[in-house]
Amino acid sequence: MKATTESKASEATLMRELLEIGLEMQDRFSAEPIYAKTGKGFLKSAGVDELKKIKAAQAAKKP
Repeated sequence: MKATTESKASEATLMRELLEIGLEMQDRFSAEPIYAKTGKGFLKSAGVDELKKIKAAQAAKKP
């Protein structure tokens, strides 16, 4: 039973983190007028700082 409780707690934590990320980027999503009914669109860039952070994280992961 203990493992089940821990896995449910970790699932709840993961869902909470994913929800926070989704809410942070929600205002950046721009739907195309043509595809409004299908929900297709694109994600606007948050700027150069975001790209720098991504590249730095990738460089840190490489051995």
